Amino acid sequence: MAITAFRDTKPFPQLIFSAFVILVCFLAFMVLSLIVALPFFGIDSVMNIGQLNDFSNPEHIIILKYFQTVQAIGLFIVPPLIIAYLFQGKPVEYLHLDRSFNSSTLLLVIVLMFTAGPFINLIGELNNNMVFPDWLAGVERWMKNSEENAALITEAFLDVHSVGGLAFNIFMIALLPAIGEEFLFRGVIQKIFTNMTKNHHWGIWISAILFSTMHLQFYGFVPRVLLGAAFGYLLVWSGSMWLPVVGHFLNNALAVIGMYFINKGSISSEFEEMGSTTDSYYLAAISLVLIIVFMLIIKKQNSGRQLSMPS
Repeated sequence: MAITAFRDTKPFPQLIFSAFVILVCFLAFMVLSLIVALPFFGIDSVMNIGQLNDFSNPEHIIILKYFQTVQAIGLFIVPPLIIAYLFQGKPVEYLHLDRSFNSSTLLLVIVLMFTAGPFINLIGELNNNMVFPDWLAGVERWMKNSEENAALITEAFLDVHSVGGLAFNIFMIALLPAIGEEFLFRGVIQKIFTNMTKNHHWGIWISAILFSTMHLQFYGFVPRVLLGAAFGYLLVWSGSMWLPVVGHFLNNALAVIGMYFINKGSISSEFEEMGSTTDSYYLAAISLVLIIVFMLIIKKQNSGRQLSMPS
């Protein structure tokens, strides 16, 4: 009886309760991960996790990757499953995991993520060059420090030179976030705001903004919002959660694989800058046109599968 009571709640109480579930799961998994880590990493390393900032130390990187993995599971994967069960009783149905999709649409999503890179790079470069007014200088310094710290950790995580290291990075940086963040932001948060506003567009864009804000990397804020919105429209137009999961996975996996080959010297670092330099703006323009064309085709292909508007 207590569980079924959640199924008749309004969107705003659902939002507050969802935040509570996320917080409880995060804290529970963090405590559990600390207990499990003790015999493997020692009490000193575990109790001083915030001071593990020597990114040239392999042991520090292993510990940080361990906690990053646990956080991805406890913060993003488990909470939406619990929330979906409490709100509907059928997590697979609530999260639209039971919906099939066209194989041709899946192929389009794959091609879309391969061709979106130059335009996303351009938007990222423009976002990175934003300048704040003098009265927000303190905020700008805080954002830059946060961005630099995040970049240092990301570079350390991506600095692997074995196939095993690459495979684990794809699992940690691409697969887990693709599943967890899509389940949470598109499956739960987007649904709540769509029900709250009675409008799919509001639900998509609000959840995309929250999705980008959550990363606390403000100089990549705009491209991440655009990606989040694209994933949101893929869900609404196809009715299947698996398409945004695939898109999210490919976006992250391509970055991980690209950095692996850059670190090995197999490809030039200019790979990361396609579309963002003056001599490659034309690639960004082509990329934008292809994004629009592919998204419109996906929408047309799935005209009979779209999620219904909330009543």
